[in-house]
Amino acid sequence: MKNQWNKRVLASLYVLTVWGCTVPDPEPSPYQEGAYIMNAGDALGKNSSISFLPRNATTISADIFNAATGQPLSGRVQDYTEIDGKGVIVVDNSAVGQDKIEIVESGTFKSLGAIQSPDVENPRYVVMAGPNKAYVTCQDITGNSPGLYPNPGYVLVLDLASRTVIKKILVAKGADRMVVVGSEVFVGSAGGERVLTVIDTEKDEVRQPGVDVSVNTNPIAVDANGRLWAYASSANEMVRINTATKAVDVRLKVGNPGKTPGTITISQDRQTFYFLNSSYAPTGMYRESGELYSFKITDTNIPATAPVIRRQFSGLGVDPQTGIIYAGVTPLGTQAGYVLRFQPGGALIDSVRAGIVPSKFYFR
Repeated sequence: MKNQWNKRVLASLYVLTVWGCTVPDPEPSPYQEGAYIMNAGDALGKNSSISFLPRNATTISADIFNAATGQPLSGRVQDYTEIDGKGVIVVDNSAVGQDKIEIVESGTFKSLGAIQSPDVENPRYVVMAGPNKAYVTCQDITGNSPGLYPNPGYVLVLDLASRTVIKKILVAKGADRMVVVGSEVFVGSAGGERVLTVIDTEKDEVRQPGVDVSVNTNPIAVDANGRLWAYASSANEMVRINTATKAVDVRLKVGNPGKTPGTITISQDRQTFYFLNSSYAPTGMYRESGELYSFKITDTNIPATAPVIRRQFSGLGVDPQTGIIYAGVTPLGTQAGYVLRFQPGGALIDSVRAGIVPSKFYFR
C-alpha cells in the first residue's frame, strides 16, 4: 500500500510540475495581414494617425498608435517600416524640437520607446539597413526659400534593440527617399543637389563619388531586372541606374507639359510603374487635379495620355502580395479621407473610410 501511495503522490507532483511549466499561448496580434495606412493629417493640426486595413475586410482599425499607447502621434506621420518585429514610425512636427521616431511592437503597436530631438530634425523616410538596424533620413533645421536647406542632411543609424542612435551620416542637403540594394542604400535629396548618395550599410559610411543624375533626384524602386529607378524632378525624367557601375543607362521624359509626377510606385511583379500626374488649376481655386498613369520598365517613352484611373489621389501603394492598388482620397485637409482599392487594370473594388489625408501605405 505504501508503494502505491508513493506512486500516486509522485504522479500528482509530475502533473503539477508539467502544468506549472506550461507556457501560455501568446496573445494574437490584432494587426496581422493587411495594410497600415499613414494618414498625414493637415500641415499644422498635429492630427495625423495610422490605421490598419485587413486584406479581406472593409473595416478599418483607426488611430492604432493612440489605441495602443493612449497617446496621439502629435505630428505629421512621414513614413513607417518594420524591422525584426519592431515598427518604426517617423513623425515630423511643425513645432521646433518636437520631431521624433516612435518604435513600437509590430502587430500590436505597443510602445517600445522613442528617439527625439535634437537627434531628429525634419525626418523623412526609414529603411531597414541590417538586423535590428534602421536608417532614417533627416533634413536638419530648415530656413526660408531660397535658403530652405542651410545645413547638410543626415542619415540616422538606429540600433532598434537598444533604441539608440549609433551614428549620424552626413549626406546632401534636403535628404529624402532611400532604396536599399544589397549592402548599399541610395539616398536622394530635395535640396538642389545632383548626386544620389550611396551608403555602405556594413560600414555605415558614404561611398564616393555617388551617382550623378540631375538636380533633386530621388530613388523609387528596383525593377524585375535588378535596375534601380529614380525620378529627377528638375528634369522631369525617370532614370534607370545600373547599381553595379553607378551609371545612368536610361532617361525618359515623363508625361506632358503643365503636369508633374507625384507619388510613384511599382507593381507586384516589378514590371510596371504607376504614377500620379498632377497640376494645380487656377480655375479650381488652385486645388490639385490629376490622373493615375502607368508605364512598363521596357517602354522607351512615357507619354501619359491614357490614364489607368481618371482621378487625383493623396496617396498611392501597390500590395506586393496581391497586386491590388491602394489609393488615398482627401476631400479636404481637415476631413476624414478614404482608401479606394483597385484591380491592377483600374477597376474599382471597394472604398473604406480612413483618417485625415491618407498618404502612404505599408503592407504586411
